[in-house]
Amino acid sequence: MVNDPGMWLKLSSEQREARQRFADFVDEHVAPYAAAWDKAGEVPMELREKLREEGYLGAGLPTESGGGGMDALLYGLLTEEIARACSSTRSLLTVHDMTAYTIWRWGRTHLDADLVRQLTSGEKLAAIGLSEPNVGSDATAVETTATLDGESFVLNGRKKWVTFGQVADVFMVFARCAGEKDGQSVDGKLVALLVPGDTPGLSRKPMTTITGTRATRVAELFFEDCRIPAENILGRIGFGFSHVASTALDQGRFSVAWGSVGIARACLDASLEYTQNRSQFGKPLSEHQLVRRKLTEMLTSTHAARLTCCRAATLRQDGDPGATAETLMAKYVSSRAAVAAANAAVQLFGGNGLTEDYPVERYLRDAKVMEVIEGTTQIQQNLIPRFPMSEL
Repeated sequence: MVNDPGMWLKLSSEQREARQRFADFVDEHVAPYAAAWDKAGEVPMELREKLREEGYLGAGLPTESGGGGMDALLYGLLTEEIARACSSTRSLLTVHDMTAYTIWRWGRTHLDADLVRQLTSGEKLAAIGLSEPNVGSDATAVETTATLDGESFVLNGRKKWVTFGQVADVFMVFARCAGEKDGQSVDGKLVALLVPGDTPGLSRKPMTTITGTRATRVAELFFEDCRIPAENILGRIGFGFSHVASTALDQGRFSVAWGSVGIARACLDASLEYTQNRSQFGKPLSEHQLVRRKLTEMLTSTHAARLTCCRAATLRQDGDPGATAETLMAKYVSSRAAVAAANAAVQLFGGNGLTEDYPVERYLRDAKVMEVIEGTTQIQQNLIPRFPMSEL
């Protein structure tokens, strides 16, 4: 395969073997079924069990917490492999792992430690309640309320666009506080709470009219006087966005960046095969100059995006202060590359590219999602210059 990253990434023998295992798993358990899952609107929970058996849920968390202990680069390669077959399956890893990582980072109680192990083992599935009907890019403007009442928070409000919200066992929910703590008002301060999926007063409504990543079982969540124990707080009152949500979004952007590389790679692979096997004007499409130009743009932008992701992975692994900015750049560059590659692929396929008979139609829908989730392209443009950069 021309677009095989193993041909030019300087991976260790162990990393190459692991990457091949990822590819073999995807080719057997994901790729053949991705189109059907997209059409049905759901990733089957049987796949969750297979991911669990392979240790691919919570793979990037430390082994002492029950995670797989993968370094950032290997975790990125796992994400790319899954995304090049099915971005909806990639979404399962993204939302589950960003929640599990954040609970591991900001949880304080024995309950949280037990929960992290249940998440990293895949016994439970986690999701995030951040966006709302009136709240998108400005996540600090959440309207859901958490009113202090003795040793509990009483949660009221509504969340939207909750990935795998139809089936998740636990939610990390962001809300605006009301009431007093230790004699002082906490009105308006943001808080992050762990909400079990079976909490009385919590209801779910499936969202089915989704353009891309259609199999992610997205839901709206409704909270009506849900009583949540105070010990279910992550971090502290007032840390809901500045610390907890920022941690989750940073992890999510890293996963989305690598997932975008996977989509771009899928578009390139499909386009190479199609243009080599389809002829127009007496010769294969791949021999036409303008077609070669599009293939060249797809190839170089995909490689550039992967290299940006590799640099982000290295800095994250090293604990470099510039890792946050590099992760933002990786998400920005890679999501744009995925959309450009998908647009080019559909153009190369012509009318066929606009039908469900070929995968590039799905790639285009899924690619556009990547420019929106975990902060839109415009949010990335606003954020990147505000963070410290690492030296080249």
